[in-house]
Amino acid sequence: MGNSPISTLRRPVRGTAQPLLAGSRYALSVSSAPADVEAAQRLRHAVFSTEPGFDGSMDHAVDGRDVDRFDEHCDHVVVRHLPGDEVVGCYRMLPPPGAIAAGGLYTATEFDLRALEPIAAETVEMGRACVAPAHRSGAVMSLMWSGILRYLDLAGYRFVVGCTSVPVDPGDGTAPGAVVRAVRDLVNARHRAPWEVHPLRPVVIDGRALDDIAPAVGTPTPPLLSGYLRIGAQICGEPAHDPDFGVADFVTVLDTTRANIRYLDRLRSAADAAQA
Repeated sequence: MGNSPISTLRRPVRGTAQPLLAGSRYALSVSSAPADVEAAQRLRHAVFSTEPGFDGSMDHAVDGRDVDRFDEHCDHVVVRHLPGDEVVGCYRMLPPPGAIAAGGLYTATEFDLRALEPIAAETVEMGRACVAPAHRSGAVMSLMWSGILRYLDLAGYRFVVGCTSVPVDPGDGTAPGAVVRAVRDLVNARHRAPWEVHPLRPVVIDGRALDDIAPAVGTPTPPLLSGYLRIGAQICGEPAHDPDFGVADFVTVLDTTRANIRYLDRLRSAADAAQA
């Protein structure tokens, strides 16, 4: 695979890979090389097809891969476990030129995003984030967040937006929708963004709107969302129901000028200590 200097381009040359970050156990690169894209799609399928609450999400799978029409327009970020070559984490980044080519953002299939139009030219969409269960550590999460910020910095964008999923039925006996209600109440109270988008399909469970479902008590915020909030991300209003994945999706926006770099540094330091 060839390399391309992402620092001098709005995005890497198609079909190539560019190393971005590396630690003692993991390395992160941004790529549109077919082999890397396929590895990311296979990891997504392996994770999403077994994740509690994501029932039915792999109906569109192709040959053991999670594939959709946005993949070909994205830069795929992959995390490899060293010293081997196993892909253990991934997400995809859809910059403005890719969004135009794709006919819009994936998030726009679930939400009316007109409120975000003023920042569209400065915004990259992140999606399909996942980590292999055996590698869900501070080392991988800090590397992934460092990769997001590094990508935005080098590509010259300020905002990252995406859907953060919360299972409607986590499979632990909690009433369907109760965790979603609890998360909605938390982010409304503490983490609201200055933009408000509107779901095309609001969350309705067994005929009841979210306001009519009692919130779960004592349930921790899902780890991925918790990490986003700690880094400084905000939520843009009510969630949408994604029945294909069995989740409620919250539009999450991070303004990199407000990112909590100190938290990321602490996470990275703890990860480095654990690897020593």
